Amino acid sequence: MLDKQQGARLANLWDDAKVARMSEAERLLYRSNLLGSDKRITNYGGGNTSAKVMEKDPLTGEMAEVLWVKGSGGDVGTIKMDGFATLYMDKLRALKDIYRGVEFEDEMVGYLPHCTFNLNPRAASIDTPLHAYVPKAHVDHMHPDAIIAIAASKNSKELTSKIFGDEIGWLPWKRPGYELGLWLEKFCLENPKARGVVLESHGLFTWGDTAKEAYETTIEIINRAIAWFEAENTAPAFGGEAKPALGAAERVAIVKKLMPVIRGLISTDEKKVGHFDDSKAVLDFVTSTNLEPLAALGTSCPDHFLRTKIRPLVVDFDPAQPDIEKTLSGLPEAIAAYRADYARYYERCKRADSPAMRDPNAVVYLVRGVGMITFAKDKATARISGEFYVNAINVMRGASGVSTYVGLPEQEAFDIEYWLLEEAKLQRMPKPKSLAGRIALVTGGAGGIGKATAARLMQEGACVVLADIDDAALEIAQSELAGRYGKDFVRSVSMNVTSEAAVEAGFGDALLAFGGLDILVSNAGLASSAAIEDTTLALWNKNIDILATGYFLVSREAFRIFRNQKAGGNVVFVASKNGLAASPGASAYCTAKAAEIHLARCLALEGASAQIRVNVVNPDAVLRGSKIWSGEWKEQRAAAYKMDVDELEAHYRERSMLKLSVFPEDIAEAIYFLASDMSAKSTGNIVNVDAGNAQSFTR
Repeated sequence: MLDKQQGARLANLWDDAKVARMSEAERLLYRSNLLGSDKRITNYGGGNTSAKVMEKDPLTGEMAEVLWVKGSGGDVGTIKMDGFATLYMDKLRALKDIYRGVEFEDEMVGYLPHCTFNLNPRAASIDTPLHAYVPKAHVDHMHPDAIIAIAASKNSKELTSKIFGDEIGWLPWKRPGYELGLWLEKFCLENPKARGVVLESHGLFTWGDTAKEAYETTIEIINRAIAWFEAENTAPAFGGEAKPALGAAERVAIVKKLMPVIRGLISTDEKKVGHFDDSKAVLDFVTSTNLEPLAALGTSCPDHFLRTKIRPLVVDFDPAQPDIEKTLSGLPEAIAAYRADYARYYERCKRADSPAMRDPNAVVYLVRGVGMITFAKDKATARISGEFYVNAINVMRGASGVSTYVGLPEQEAFDIEYWLLEEAKLQRMPKPKSLAGRIALVTGGAGGIGKATAARLMQEGACVVLADIDDAALEIAQSELAGRYGKDFVRSVSMNVTSEAAVEAGFGDALLAFGGLDILVSNAGLASSAAIEDTTLALWNKNIDILATGYFLVSREAFRIFRNQKAGGNVVFVASKNGLAASPGASAYCTAKAAEIHLARCLALEGASAQIRVNVVNPDAVLRGSKIWSGEWKEQRAAAYKMDVDELEAHYRERSMLKLSVFPEDIAEAIYFLASDMSAKSTGNIVNVDAGNAQSFTR
């Protein structure tokens, strides 16, 4: 039975007024973005679109037929004009004369650059011949759940004919490439009235004489498939519910315990970031009778498979008798068994020229009654992998409801995963950044030093959770950083570091967002100034609560996570020059900062055996962007030095040995050094970033 989202019809979003003055290439872009805006039409990075356009040849000045086609690695939903490859159609047709047969089809990819029009640097994808040889001006290749459910059914050819008649043809499974392009051309020439074709275990090709016709045909054909499933697939999904899902709060509590342990077990060679999904489609699957047998079959569509591996790992958990400790204790054995099974799969299927075995850990983890966890090299990839598996779930729902679901044959799956062309693409990927896959939590994250630190860590590939008590400033900081580095890389949590419950909740939210923790930057702070006889107990306690107790509470929570992950950890305290050098009129502040430094030393001793490093950065007089220096503290320090507020920055600069001002970015750079592997053999250290102050030299 289809859920409401699956059963809903796709809207025709074409706007004649918008495209009236567009060029054919611009209409292609418009069409592509419309199709890619709905995950029921195609998944992220999946599918392809093209248009054959007459263009003026920049060399001869003559008009030439040019294929505009989505370039390698692009996404139709977000593609821009520079995302399309452009190739001479006459040269693409000439490739037929040098094609040596299916055994040599991969070599044809090397000829595509020779067909480039107008020196376009965008690399053409493996799907280029499939679009070039369809004798229509506009071609769409999409991966709709409803169509792949037909394509992945045991009797997919029969179902295609039953639903679409002669309008839509059917071709058996064939790996994307040059040969499949020739198959498509042959089909079109033999079936001139056909409007498209279903590719077994793969997806849908549709076409038209105009951009609008191609788009509307694609929408119409998918809607017909959706309507057919809505009428025919009336059986309970996946064999019906075996055990009901836990409540939302219970699911979240379970996942917060599972994710860091799984992450620690699979991050030995490469740090991973997690994503959790308990949407209706996922819950229908993980509560079903047929969860295990269907999951074992793997996915059918190559795009799904490449993102989600040969099959998911079904975590041993019983929602009817939840025993999370039993599940946690069984995870090492379960993950080791998955890795061993993956190694056997590799050995069974490898060929003489296959690349070396890659990471044998699962990407998708299904927890009965709870949901789906995905882990990958970064948050975006983990999230997108989850989206792909939701597509696969929808395909299994449809196919198993009207027929028998068929996954991609094991050898075919391997040949795609370890395809030499795919390996070449992976080798061209840029080297990972120094903090790729790392997860950091920064307290005081909405302030000057906190935000600069988050930016520095994100610049190196880390995912960052901003924690602060100022909700308005948090929202601004998250929005700013998301705009610079991508929304997948940053989250925020409201956290009062003096509250045990708030700290536990905030770290729990961080676990749910990214799956674990590698770096804690304890930076929340305040400053106060008063002579000792004027220092009230409330002022004393406020300093101790935030600067000592707060640092203790966040460190304790981080240590608990680090020990559960069993993958080390990194704590950086932002203390102060005043923790080493006494200052008159600030006894509460100086004492609390000294406590921070000594706490860090104690934690360095405790954490060393678990590879947990703890270090300190001591700033001094960081005025720019600081919330501390925007209020009474600035006025108090100016009064203490008998000068105007505007003279303070110059005063501190001249007081320093190097005669330099210290900025948030300077502190962030020191924190990055201590949080990165550049300081892998350092713990219990203090780095002063104060432009030089002899009083705070460590001894």
